[in-house]
Amino acid sequence: MVNSLSGRFLILTTIFVMLAEVLIFVPSVSRFRESFLLARLERAQIASLAALATDDLIDPALEEELLLNAGVYNVVLRRDEARQLMLSSPIPGEIVATYDLRDASALTLIRDALRRLVVSESELVRVIGSPSRDAGLQIEVTMQTDDLRRAMIDYGLRILALSAVISVLTACLLFFAVRRLLVKPIKGVVAHIQSYASAPEDARRIIQPSAGVRELREAEEALKSLQTQLTQALRQKERLAQLGGAVARVSHDLRNILTSAQLFTDRIETSQDPIVTRMAPKLVNSITRAVSLCESTLAFGRAEEPAPVLTHLNLAELVEDVLEAERLAIGDAPVSLSADIPGQMMVRADPEQLFRVISNLVRNARQAIVGTGAAGEISVSARSDDEAWVIEVADSGPGLPLKAREHLFQPFQGGARKGGSGLGLAIVLELVRGHGGTLDLARSGPEGTAFVIRLPMGTLA
Repeated sequence: MVNSLSGRFLILTTIFVMLAEVLIFVPSVSRFRESFLLARLERAQIASLAALATDDLIDPALEEELLLNAGVYNVVLRRDEARQLMLSSPIPGEIVATYDLRDASALTLIRDALRRLVVSESELVRVIGSPSRDAGLQIEVTMQTDDLRRAMIDYGLRILALSAVISVLTACLLFFAVRRLLVKPIKGVVAHIQSYASAPEDARRIIQPSAGVRELREAEEALKSLQTQLTQALRQKERLAQLGGAVARVSHDLRNILTSAQLFTDRIETSQDPIVTRMAPKLVNSITRAVSLCESTLAFGRAEEPAPVLTHLNLAELVEDVLEAERLAIGDAPVSLSADIPGQMMVRADPEQLFRVISNLVRNARQAIVGTGAAGEISVSARSDDEAWVIEVADSGPGLPLKAREHLFQPFQGGARKGGSGLGLAIVLELVRGHGGTLDLARSGPEGTAFVIRLPMGTLA
């Protein structure tokens, strides 16, 4: 109840209504005190009329009764410039305060009312006001404050009781209104979400906006759009998964067929027929590329790349191993390899996966340069900043074609050379992301291409 939206709204509403009633309570009690004193002045004025009617020859017993009924000890009336004691009786003590109600400000009335509530002892006070119906210039009385305080407390308790009833009633009405207008529709949205989560491929479970509250309806429409897109994406993912399975099976069988064909090409190369001698290398190259494409497709389709096992390794030594392997593949081609890496630079990575990342980038650069038939250079450099190790693989090749740059890291679309599958960079990106790093194309053009790898340092502990 307390943790629910409607329960908290009920509590807050009660608190706020009570706070508003308290703010109203203080001026209300102040107004009640003023009315009480004015009533005493009016009763004292009526009592003084008896003295005026008898030309001040009033019986002492009647005078005492009039003062008792008025609730005062004496009455002083000023009809012109002179003040006249109309009724009087012995005053039991010293007057401690005088209150003039003629020109009292609201703050003064509130201050005096609060003081009367706080001070519990009965005091003798003088009250000054204006006679009603222009019966004089001024009237003043002397009275005790005990009756006034009791009346103020009784009035305050009644006001607080009424405030409590109003607060509870208002809070209950708002409670049921909130449950009807907000909580129930929100629970409906939650139920739709739970139903959709159990079977997101089922388009029938997509929410249909029906809320009357504008903000809630906007939320339902946004949820509907999100669910629609997710359902379509899941359907597409399922179709792609099925297609991927089919491609993997075809690639597997095709690889076996091409491997057998590759064995036959070894015998064809020994033929003395000029035509066969001229055509055999092209056939071998085509079969080799087809086998490589099948193997890459199978490797990518398995999607079983293990999580990296991070350890500290010497980057300069790992890069030297990569370059040594590439030098064997280069052979007599006019391609030079160089490395600019601090000898003591230690990075935190999976040695095998980082080797594959750098080797793949260097191999792509080498193939791009060899494809031009011109000389070229490939360099691997590294540096570190406050947050990451930065590795750059750059070449002086012809640069990437525009189409390759547009789909650079997309499988089967980002191939930079004729016959390429585009899987190499997709796999490299996946390995780098597994380390929490990034792979970016820093530049590409006639002056060459450069890829930058950033591996976050994290903790070296």
